[in-house]
Parts: sequence; structure tokens; C-alpha cells
Amino acid sequence: MSTVTGVRGGVGESVLRPDARLKVRGDFAYASDLRWDGMVWGATLRSPHPSARVVRLDATRALRLPGVVAVLTHEDVPGRPRYGMKVADQPVLAADLVRYQGEPVALVAADHPETARRALRLIDVRYAPLPALTDPEQALTAAGPLVHERRVDGGTGNVVRHVRIRHGDLPSARAQADVVVSGTYEVGMQDQAFLGPEAGLAIPAEDGGVDVYVSTQWLHDDRHQMCAALGLPPDKVRLTLSGVGGAFGGREDVSVQIHAALLALHTGRPVKMSYHREESFFGHVHRHPAKMWFEHGATRDGRLLFVKARLLFDGGAYTSTSQVVIANGSYFAAGAYEVPHAEIDGFAVFTNNPPCGAMRGFGAVQSCYGVESNLDRLARELAMDPVDLRLRNAMTTGTVLPTGQAVDGPAPAAELLRRLRARPLPPAPEGPFGRPGGLNNTSHGEGVRRGVGYAIGVKAIGFSGGVDDRSVARVRLSLVNGEPVAEVHTAAAECGQGIVTVQAQIVRTELGVDRVVVLPADTRVGDAGSASASRITWMSGGAVRGACRALRERIAGLAGDGVTGRDQAPGDATGPGGGGAAGPGEGDLVGVLSVHGPLASEYTYAHRRTFPVDPERGQGDAHIAFAFAAHRAVVDVDTGLGLVKVVELATAQDVGKAMNPLAVAGQIEGGSAQGLGLALMEELRVEEGRVRNPSFTDYLIPTIADMPSVPVDLLELPHPDAPYGLNGVGEPPTLSSTPAIVNALRDATGLELPRVPVRPTDLLDPERG
Repeated sequence: MSTVTGVRGGVGESVLRPDARLKVRGDFAYASDLRWDGMVWGATLRSPHPSARVVRLDATRALRLPGVVAVLTHEDVPGRPRYGMKVADQPVLAADLVRYQGEPVALVAADHPETARRALRLIDVRYAPLPALTDPEQALTAAGPLVHERRVDGGTGNVVRHVRIRHGDLPSARAQADVVVSGTYEVGMQDQAFLGPEAGLAIPAEDGGVDVYVSTQWLHDDRHQMCAALGLPPDKVRLTLSGVGGAFGGREDVSVQIHAALLALHTGRPVKMSYHREESFFGHVHRHPAKMWFEHGATRDGRLLFVKARLLFDGGAYTSTSQVVIANGSYFAAGAYEVPHAEIDGFAVFTNNPPCGAMRGFGAVQSCYGVESNLDRLARELAMDPVDLRLRNAMTTGTVLPTGQAVDGPAPAAELLRRLRARPLPPAPEGPFGRPGGLNNTSHGEGVRRGVGYAIGVKAIGFSGGVDDRSVARVRLSLVNGEPVAEVHTAAAECGQGIVTVQAQIVRTELGVDRVVVLPADTRVGDAGSASASRITWMSGGAVRGACRALRERIAGLAGDGVTGRDQAPGDATGPGGGGAAGPGEGDLVGVLSVHGPLASEYTYAHRRTFPVDPERGQGDAHIAFAFAAHRAVVDVDTGLGLVKVVELATAQDVGKAMNPLAVAGQIEGGSAQGLGLALMEELRVEEGRVRNPSFTDYLIPTIADMPSVPVDLLELPHPDAPYGLNGVGEPPTLSSTPAIVNALRDATGLELPRVPVRPTDLLDPERG
């Protein structure tokens, strides 16, 4: 079916975001800005210990404080006492045990936020500290205490999941290899560091239910977990998306949702909860720290024969999405390369460290850093150009992954690398601001060495492994002052990625209507799934397109029955917004809507079926699509001071179809910035289970002064299964940006640099002390 043409602001155009000016001016309403008449403030008491038994909890003094409305403990949870995205193993409020520093123990509602905070200090909790298991290797070997004495998922020990992949004949490949290299690589705990802290407003309803306005990534899954904890049916728990100040995976898990609703239902008053920055570091999951061992074997001319990998991810105290994250990391541990033989073991384990879960890249970030680092090591051993090695082994359409699945969509790994290598290198920066140390003018050019590094990453798009992934959209057409207006309604969470803009673009393209209203995302419409896995434009975009096309067919049928506009004959769609016989013209719309009134259509979009991998050998067609991104980093390093200036971070990425080119470039720049942060500065430091830097003073993220030029080269190779041929965009840049920068640092210094983030002390020239 062709699309309607002639209306500005459609698919493929750089359309201005409707919230752009509001955000720039500081006028946009985020979840933390919510207000309601008569509301009280909620606050959370959190454990100071990573592992302890709760001996006594007495809220008497807190309840006596003027202004305190309620204090709730685990005894006040009316429904299921535990929640979780994949496994319901996390207590709503801790009962007898706490398993990580920051675990919620009690809730307070008060008439002022400072009163609520004072009340928290008056709750008397006595703990008996227990030995904390904080070493993932110890957790893997079962040499320490069990984090969960009884696992609700039926498992035993501290291993959340072991992913085992066996492909080809590794012993035979090893015997044929001329060169074998191995290395151990580590990734620190990265935080999503979104600028808008967790916040929400819960309002008790007359029907005994609750209305919740919250910043989240998945409204319907939140509702599912809330209903179980609150003991309420779905029609009594209604969620509406409020302004989201960034997410990057950190809002997939529940934060304030259940707690605010509990307080609202208990007090009968609206309750607002908003974390301060330090609490936010304890209130959401983080990127899994990882320790990885890679071994590659190749022929003398650089043909890869095998990869053997062992991945160990620290999942922290609860499951969250660790089962899926370690799977994703393991599936792509061979990287964007054709490797005929593979033996991969991925482990995620429980510890008493902070819980870890989804973050942009979802496991593939860690394994990409490992495989790309080891590829550069192999290139040095072969005395081969690192790009030539990658080109020789680059994945193509038809490549069979270690999981046995053949890549049936575009696989332009080699083309992306060639484009980057063909780019002219940037000139040497002039002036002190262009040197390592930047604005501080600490480096004066002595001992500054330049390095260039490349990396490429591949990741699956969308939910995988047999998940029945669907998304629902409603589109409604009506006349307003004689002009057709479209309303589109989905539960797709706008986290800053631009799904609101894209939905309107799709409606304009499909229906030829200028005026499009995107209704707030809420649970009154069917599930859209999570705004994660780089899936939301594919899935919700497909649902909106399907609803529009159903409307077009209906309107065309009504128009063909003789109901047309005053200026057009039946079937003549050559007027404004016309698109040939495939779509209605404006006259058709006006005529049909004038006679029949508003028309609406609901559509459920589902991608093709996927399958779980078999647990013994890890084989199966688990994925619907793959996305590729590559980076070339140019760095200057002052080896005397250990300071780095990333001069340029050029990137090339296949996006299938750039639905909104400017927004696509913004997503790629943002993902590259987070990759730079992981490479050079971002790490949540955890010592013996205690977080040492829960603030933006001590947890460093890249600023505008740290960011280099990021030239973006978009490749548009339509994916055959996707709406408009689009592909996921937001996650792939985080895969290859980190290893490209570190490979450039290795090129400049000759150092191993096996761990990220790379610290200044890691870069000091040993000969200079």
C-alpha cells in the first residue's frame, strides 16, 4: 500500500519536537513538578547496610511528629509482598532481611517534604549486620553466603542464569589456528544518570482504586506489578505517563509506583514522591559490572577461526532483568564478525551489591568492549592493521551467529568501517582548550601522543527469545471547524527519544492530515511494551501505521459509496494531501466525516515469531533484527599527567530508515556520549557493598567541555520486516563508542588498559613515573 503524500511533517523529515521549546526554556512539566490539591509527601526509609537482619522496627516517635499522616511497613502491603519485572523476588518493603544498601524498609507520608524526612530519622530500626557477599567470583563458586536462602524462581545458589553457547567444533578450530590471543577485560558499574529523578503522584479514587502519574518506560508492566502488590484488579489501577527526564533503562523497574499508591490508598489523600539525587542512585538499577575473558584464534592471514569467552556479570541483590542482560551479552560475544566456532559461557550472579538491570545496550555493551579489545590485541599479534582485520571477518547478510541463527537483514559491518576509515583525520587542535586538560590549561603539549581507534558493534533489536511482542494503537479522525484532525493514542513512553514526534509523522504520512494530536500515554489503551530494546518506534510505529491504514480503507470504501467532499468526485484523491488511489484526499475525509461523524480504528502490531535458544547449546532463532554501529575515535593523551582529550568521535550507523533525521542524529550523539562516559569517567564505586559516590559531584558524566565533534554518517538500508524499513537507533552507539576510545588510547600509549573507565593513573608513562 502506498502512502499519502503532499503533507509536510511526515516520515523522513526533520520535524521539530513538540516539547523542544518548553524544555529549552525550562517550562516543561516533569514528574517532579506534579501538584494536587490536598496532597501529602511520601518518603522512603532505606537500609544503611548491604546485608543485615531486621531485629526491630518501631515507628512510634515518627507517628507523633506533627504533620505525619502515616508510616507503613511490610505489614501494610495488602497484596503480594514481592515484585519484579521477570521474577517477583524484590520485597515491596523489607521484612526480616535487607540485601543491599538502600533497600526500602518503611514509608512515611507527611504534609511537607521536610517533615517526611525528619520522620524517617525518628523511625527506630535495629539491624544485626550479616556477612555481605560482594565478590561475583565468590558468588559463582558458592564459597560464600547465599544472598537468597530460598529462591522464588526455583533456582539454587547465587547464579541467576548460566547461558551456554556451543557452535561448531572448537577443539578442531584451535588445532588449525596459527595465532591464539587471550585477554581479561572489566567494565565498571555505570549509572543511567538521567537528569530527572524518579517521581510520581498517586491519587486515590472513589471506586477504591488509584490513579498514578509517573515517569516510567513501561506503563502496563508497572500496572501488572502494582496490581499484585496492592491486591487490586487492573481496572482499579490506572497509570498515566508524566514528563520523563531521561531513562536509558533505569525506569524499566518499579521505583515510586507501588510506594506512592500504598500511601495514597492508606491515607485517602494524593501522595507525591520525588527522589533527591542521592536517593536516585539507590532507587534504580545500574549497568552490570562485568569481568570477561576472551580468547580468539586465527590463521596467519587474519581469518578468525574461533572465539571462546567467559562472561561474569554482577546482578546485585535481586533479579531485575539480569537473566536477559547476560543472555544478550552472551549472544553477541563474537561481535560483528563471522566466527565459525564458538564456546561462550555467560554467568549472572546475585551479590549484596546494588541491583543491576537494564541500561542502554543491555549486556551487549560489556561484551562488545571485550571482543573489540581482544580484536585489537589479535591485530597487534598478527602485525595487521586493525581495520583490515575487522574487514576480513566482518559479518554479512547470511552470516550464521554463534546461536545458529542466520542474519537475514542488512549487515553492513564492512561498509560502516570503510566509511569511517575514508574520513579525513582531524587536524591537531590549536590553543590550550584543545589539549588534554582542556579549560584547566594543565597540559602544555609535552608528552602528548595521538591515537586512533576503531570498533564496531552489533545488537539485536526488540524483544527476543520467543517473547510475544505486541503494541496497540488507536487513531481517530474527526472534523474541527471543518478541518480533519487526527488523534493518536498509544501507551508508548516518551523518554526523550521522540516517539511522540514520530507517531504524528506517521499519521501525517498515512492519512494526509496536517493537524495531529498525540494523546497522553496511559493504560486506557492497550499495551505498547517497553520503551527499551530500541523497539518502540518499530513496534508502536507499526501499530500507528496499521491503525491509519485500516482507517484509510474504511474511508475509501465510504467515499466509493458516494460520500465525498464537495470538490472531488469519488476516488479522485489528487487534491490537497492526495496520494493517488491508495489513500483518501482531504475532500474524501471532509465528506465522509461530515456524514458519518468521527471514525476510529485500533490496531495491534506484532513482529514475526522468535524462539528461545536451547539451554544446552544455546541454538535458536531468537531475534527479529540486528543493528550495526561503528566508531572511529581520535584522542590526544598527555602521558605525563594521564589526561585525555577526545578530539573526534566519528560514527557510522545503519538506521534502516531515518524517520526523523535530526532526531536520529541526536540519539546517536547521545549514545556516543554515554559510551565516552563509560570509557573515561563514569563509574559507581561500590566497596564492600557500599556506594561511595552517589552524587553528581563524585559520579562524573561528560559535559559539553568533554564532548568532541561527533560526525554522524547515516546509512539507510531498509529492513525487510520493519515498518518503512526502519531499524532501532538508540542503543547501538553505546556499543562501539567505548572500545573505539580505549583502542585509541592503546594506540597512543601502548598500554594494555584492560578496564573501563580508564583512569588518569592508568595512562601514566611508566618511564616518567
